[in-house]
Amino acid sequence: MALALGGTQTHLSPLLCRAASNDNYSNAPIATASHARDASYVRRAAELADMSAGSTSPHPNFGCVIATSSGAVAGEGFLYAQGTKPAEILAVEAAGESCRRSTAYLNMEPGDCHGDHAAVAALVEAGIERVVVGIRHPLQHLRGNAVRALRGHGVQVDVVGEDLKSKIIENARKSCLLVNAPLICRAASRVPFSVLKYAMTLDGKIAASSGHAAWISSKISRSRVFEMRGRSDAIVVGGNTVRRDNPRLTARHGGGHMPMRIVMSQSLDLPEEASLWDVSDASTIVVTQRGARKSFQKLLASKGVEVVEFDILNPRDVMEYFHDRGYLSVLWECGGTLAASAISAGIIHKVFAFIAPKIIGGKYAPSPVGELGMVQMTQALDLIDVCYEQVGPDMLISGFLQPIPDLTPVIPSVEETYAIDPTVTPYESKIIFFYKTWDPYGAFSNFSPHPIQMPDVNGDYATWLSVEHFYQAQKFVGVDDPLAQDCVERIKSAKSPEEAARLGRSMQRQCPDLVRSDWESAKIDAMYRAVKCKFSIYPHLNSMLLSTAGYVLVEASPHDLFWGGGRDGEGLNYLGRLLMQLRSEFLGESSASNQNSFLAG
Repeated sequence: MALALGGTQTHLSPLLCRAASNDNYSNAPIATASHARDASYVRRAAELADMSAGSTSPHPNFGCVIATSSGAVAGEGFLYAQGTKPAEILAVEAAGESCRRSTAYLNMEPGDCHGDHAAVAALVEAGIERVVVGIRHPLQHLRGNAVRALRGHGVQVDVVGEDLKSKIIENARKSCLLVNAPLICRAASRVPFSVLKYAMTLDGKIAASSGHAAWISSKISRSRVFEMRGRSDAIVVGGNTVRRDNPRLTARHGGGHMPMRIVMSQSLDLPEEASLWDVSDASTIVVTQRGARKSFQKLLASKGVEVVEFDILNPRDVMEYFHDRGYLSVLWECGGTLAASAISAGIIHKVFAFIAPKIIGGKYAPSPVGELGMVQMTQALDLIDVCYEQVGPDMLISGFLQPIPDLTPVIPSVEETYAIDPTVTPYESKIIFFYKTWDPYGAFSNFSPHPIQMPDVNGDYATWLSVEHFYQAQKFVGVDDPLAQDCVERIKSAKSPEEAARLGRSMQRQCPDLVRSDWESAKIDAMYRAVKCKFSIYPHLNSMLLSTAGYVLVEASPHDLFWGGGRDGEGLNYLGRLLMQLRSEFLGESSASNQNSFLAG
């Protein structure tokens, strides 16, 4: 999701042209030849990690390079998407026997939320002698775990900025910060990483006085924007943009990840017909003030557009809400009024400005940023780490409005905190929330990367890459239609749970006649059978589930009111219910087994 990086090989990546803006390491040791080689491979790991931007959310972007003692690259890999093989495993598989006594370079410390430590195990079992880590994991419950585990197995671990220090090493570390800036900002500020993008003429106009704005920038620049969209979780526009431009806001890359489209409108003074109300290819959410145009809300809902109401509509509350929904990176393509409001709210982290060599003039022609209340040039906001890049005939200027947070200080774990002060109660409630796959109980998610084997209609067992793969396919199983059967196969072969979910949901929206007639009554049983299989065949997952005895389990999705707990606890939480039911069954079996053993003895 890291919008700070360029995506294809056809243009210069901002990562490569970004200059250091501080001199924190001016007194650091002069870089040695080994430091230069380490820095080069760490930067390469960051470049690999960036290849999956847009597909891995909510996970970080991971890359791994394995180099032999002679300095030759033996294997490379990157995390393709959540629920797929870790970068370290892919690199080990590519390197083969060359892993022995080699060095693995990682842009970020491995962070396995699923309890199987696959990435660490792969490096240890392959005979990796040394691991260089670009940055520690930004999430508190994962920070330092893999570093300690690797060192516990006798592997030499060097963390950039801690064990390795020089200016060239620090620049390599910045590459690692950039590629996962969304996750780092999200962990520090509880809002997604937000990027403001706009195109303007040389005299600072985003449209003519008439409002006409097509096209300011070149076709090449517009292609870059499509790429940025594909690397984002969501795109935000305001009501003025919908009324004036009727945008589609699609990535237009012929498949793959499509970001959510978000419209912010306080009054809901929006047209009844708009491209954004077509949700066949990409979903749309309209956020508005509570009570606004209820009849229009019903119209939007009938078209498949989700409406979310806020007591007071402002950018920070909206971004905090989408943070809770799991979004990492948001691209703002709004007009000047909303842009100014977002900047004033302190939620814009980076700016991308495409400047076209055109002059349009116009006393009332709009500018990219509205009123900020500044009256002196000394109040102007300075960009950090500015990058200049020519894109076709246009100039792209990018930079940060606020620095990437430094999460270096290690926050004590729950156990360490209790050891320091036993009076501190780390957990007040008896509720365990989980959502997606990044939290401490991420293995409870149906998106977790744990393959299961389930019988088909003929009784033959088939392997599904995740519970979500199986669940989505069940919508179309048994339907006597070639399209339904093809959809089942496409879902089964999807590379990630997210892709499987997208395929299943899209087909359900576009072709409701292909969904099996009993799906509403059968979906709970389908999920139950898949979840039971997962927790039956993986002992460590079974142990994790049993360890929650006495706790209420809540799937914390704020928008899924059936499987999740809902935004304000109004959801039915059926996934949490199924897990608690399974836990009870497993505990009952364990008690019965212990009793039988006692009687037999």
